[in-house]
Amino acid sequence: MTILFTHQSCLLHEVAAGHPENPSRLKVLEALFANDTFKELERRDAPLGTVDQIALMHSEQYIEKIVKAVPDNELLYLDADTSLSHGSSEAAMRGCGSVCAAIDALMTENAKNAFCAVRPPGHHAETEKAMGFCLFNNAAIGAAYAREKFKVDRVAVVDFDVHHGNGTQEMFWSQPNLLYASTHQMPLFPGTGAVSEVGEHNNVINAPLSAGSGSSEFRTAFNEIIFPSLRKFSPDLLIISAGFDAHADDPLANLNLYEDDFSWITLELLAIAEKYSDGRLVSVLEGGYNLEALSSSVSVHVRELMSV
Repeated sequence: MTILFTHQSCLLHEVAAGHPENPSRLKVLEALFANDTFKELERRDAPLGTVDQIALMHSEQYIEKIVKAVPDNELLYLDADTSLSHGSSEAAMRGCGSVCAAIDALMTENAKNAFCAVRPPGHHAETEKAMGFCLFNNAAIGAAYAREKFKVDRVAVVDFDVHHGNGTQEMFWSQPNLLYASTHQMPLFPGTGAVSEVGEHNNVINAPLSAGSGSSEFRTAFNEIIFPSLRKFSPDLLIISAGFDAHADDPLANLNLYEDDFSWITLELLAIAEKYSDGRLVSVLEGGYNLEALSSSVSVHVRELMSV
């Protein structure tokens, strides 16, 4: 069984006109999941994440700062790309709550995997810093939650967003039981993700790709660098930071992946989850800013999740 977690409140995180990370991203996914292809999906509302859950990776002072800063009307800019609106706090907390609820379902029910269609995204959010459209780091919080609540020993986050997940890397850097593995375009925002960035316990695996790279380079990076490290780590739970902005049609970067590539990586990660973590896998939406490409890429991704 595959569970879809989402919530209407995630539409209420408003941004300035023309901002790529806008509510239309979830609206196209709502339309996608209304298709009969996805009628077998188990659909659940993303619950609000709790301060205790979020504080597993962010300081309580930072959480309080974000919540208190939420404006009544106008947008409040945290940096040039990242802003708060009246609905931002609830949207971000439901993003965290979705991943924690997905882990609850995988650990206590017969669910195999889950997809969290939430926004704002999370992988750029650091312990004490919002950036890159991100407020709270959903994937990293989920990893810490699985270890805290269910005593899961080893958790891996695999990130194929076109931008490097500097926040997840920062949070995992000194944690030997957490692995972060990423393909991403480099050079590109946020400027991190070099091969030399390996973490204190060789638990950070970066496989940067040059602008213009496509399917061959992407699959080689996984086959030769990331998959061997994942198998050696043998995760008890696998979390995907599922960004689809490496698609050739995405406006924010210059990689040339297509739907077949997202289908392939999903199947490969499902096979690793099946071998090492009893199939347990949680995927959480990160980037993807061409609406048509986002919809078609998420479609193949979730169809593969449903296939096991």
